[in-house]
Amino acid sequence: MSSKMLNNNVLRELALLGLKLGATAFGGPAAHISMLHHEVVGRRQWLTDQEFLDLLGATNLIPGPNSTEMVLHVGHKRGGWRGLLVAGGCFIAPAFGIVLILAWLYVQYGTTPSMEGLLWGIKPVVYAIILQAVWKLGKKAISAWILALVGMLVLVGFALGFNEIFLLIGAGLFVALWKRGFSKRDVKKAFLIVPLALKPSLSWNGFIWVPLASAPVSFLGLFLVFLKVGAVLYGSGYVLIAFLQADLVEGLRWISQQQLLDAVAVGQVTPGPLFTTATFIGYVIAGIPGAILATVGIFMPAFVFVAISGPLIPKIRKSVWAGNMLDGVNAASVGLMLAVLWPLGSAVWIDIPSILLLSLTLILLWRTRIPSVWLIGGSALFGLFSAHSSFLGWY
Repeated sequence: MSSKMLNNNVLRELALLGLKLGATAFGGPAAHISMLHHEVVGRRQWLTDQEFLDLLGATNLIPGPNSTEMVLHVGHKRGGWRGLLVAGGCFIAPAFGIVLILAWLYVQYGTTPSMEGLLWGIKPVVYAIILQAVWKLGKKAISAWILALVGMLVLVGFALGFNEIFLLIGAGLFVALWKRGFSKRDVKKAFLIVPLALKPSLSWNGFIWVPLASAPVSFLGLFLVFLKVGAVLYGSGYVLIAFLQADLVEGLRWISQQQLLDAVAVGQVTPGPLFTTATFIGYVIAGIPGAILATVGIFMPAFVFVAISGPLIPKIRKSVWAGNMLDGVNAASVGLMLAVLWPLGSAVWIDIPSILLLSLTLILLWRTRIPSVWLIGGSALFGLFSAHSSFLGWY
């Protein structure tokens, strides 16, 4: 068999693997990675357990969606840069298509009783899932008092109007410097970045930083917002909510608080990466071009980072500095997630039935192993039933 035919077979295998996972991988990054491990280590034996763990460790040291980056790493290791593009594109494509259809339905029928009932039922469950994610990630990320302090400082800084990117980078540098021992020169340099950390979308009114008026929508601006998020976001996909809250809800005011929560709900009920929330938001803001630009923008950095970091994995994993900085970034990510819980809750704490549904979901999440997608599906059906029953006044 010629090398060309062999390469084509490898790319075909990677394409089928990406499409299979992208169309069936419900349940979030942990479930995606478990399914990928089963496919490439168990069934196909493309990688050993140690090789898979090496790739998983590398994804924790670079920004972006972990499960998507794992698929990209497998594609790159198996088929080079073409394998990376094929595996990643095929993993993202099914979710992109599904979310695009749901976004169209949302825009066309979002004000009908059925769609309102569907979203009313989903929102408390999504909020409960976010609460659980914050708790689990917080227990893992906050392993020392200095990390707890960093997380709280980031929470306060975000509330005061500091830019989330600088909060993440600053937290990582602070922890890395703390663990090696601060010098006076380090402290002086740290204070120099404080003026740069204020959000450019906010203005000073003498006492606090307040949002400017809504900015006009532009394709370039939309692309750059999601490119920035994809390039700097560490931790869980739920940290994405903090970035979108800051940029699109409070800063540019291109979407509402309710639209953000609806977008997260759609990302939850569809297979594939949660980052396809960007597809939904892009469509709501600027139609199909907006959906394409937002999706390309948020996923593009992952392709670049994986292509660059793949050959450097052994060195990255041995770096004490990189590990310490990652600890700080993870703690900051938890702080950012905590910061958006209250404003997101304003779209959930609207009536007693919603609060009861939220409470019931939290109990089920903590006491059972019911997959989150089943909880969301059940609550969606309940919401649809309510829309056509005597419970219509609930929402």
